[in-house]
Amino acid sequence: MTLPAVDIVGVRKRFGALTALDSIDFRIGDGEFVSLLGASGCGKSTLLRIIAGFEQASSGTVRIYGDDVTGRPPERRPTNLVFQRGALFPHMNVRENIGYSLRLRRWEPARIRARVDEMLALVRLEGLGEREPSQLSGGQAQRVALARALAGEPRVLLLDEPLSALDLKLRQQMQLELRAIQKRLGATFVFVTHDQTEALVMSDRIAIMNGGRIVQYGTPREIYRRPNSVFVSDFVGATNLLDGEIAGVEPGRVVLAAASGRYAAPHPGLALSAGDRASLSVRPEAIRLHRGGEALPEGRGASGTVSEIIYLGSSVRVGTRIAGGTLIWADLRDEEAEGLCAGDAVGLMWAESAAAIVKENAQ
Repeated sequence: MTLPAVDIVGVRKRFGALTALDSIDFRIGDGEFVSLLGASGCGKSTLLRIIAGFEQASSGTVRIYGDDVTGRPPERRPTNLVFQRGALFPHMNVRENIGYSLRLRRWEPARIRARVDEMLALVRLEGLGEREPSQLSGGQAQRVALARALAGEPRVLLLDEPLSALDLKLRQQMQLELRAIQKRLGATFVFVTHDQTEALVMSDRIAIMNGGRIVQYGTPREIYRRPNSVFVSDFVGATNLLDGEIAGVEPGRVVLAAASGRYAAPHPGLALSAGDRASLSVRPEAIRLHRGGEALPEGRGASGTVSEIIYLGSSVRVGTRIAGGTLIWADLRDEEAEGLCAGDAVGLMWAESAAAIVKENAQ
């Protein structure tokens, strides 16, 4: 059986009276791309630095491929860390930056040259080896930092928001390049980000962090389609939340009673009983809008009045005020929204399978 690349057991980290990490347990498989996703201050960078050895856990264990590295310094771990802005050495050219750690290991010059050439090809910077860091674009500098980190063949590469300083178009391009590099190498990447789209695009699995805890860990599809709490549902992508209480629990199905009606959704696997407070989460792109007085299917639709229309270029986001005062957003194609005006009476529909029952905290 293949050992997990990273195995975190009961890790806590305190800074004085502040608990930065509280009982973290999770595993990263060999060759996985895993993102630690959360808002600033949630503990994701602290966790990454504990894996790297730049911070020591107050308690708990860190294993890398079965080897307990909890008390080891960074240089004695099979990891490397890429920082937010690359941190290239300004007095070294690109080749010298990439080969720096190899010189420290006393590799033969010919072997270093070959490895640097390999890394330049990997990050598509052939021909730029003699450039100084000041002559590089932001994207080129980040690729050099990535090449430098990969040159020593770390078993686990750790990346602390390495794309956040780039403009949107370049960041999107780098997301695809970074994922392609990881797939070609088959290496294990652990990526810290606060950008939900970035995590969804790049990851095999995502660990959602909040308040020093991992609150959900799963594939991008699981996280997006089946959030386990109100926090995850609202944090990852746009969603609509209808608050109410559980009216019935059936095999594989739950019914929620809200101010605007009763709604059904698949059973989320949480501990639920009639009378529990909960919410129904429905993504805007899952909602179909119908004009006029068309009858709505029981349990998966609501009627209301158009209140807001926002043009987004590739789509139009329409806000409809339903009974009870809740504003429900639906994402439509441009042609679907043509002629729609504020004040129009409309019906909103969604598939039962597109809805999710969530509570304030997962249980």
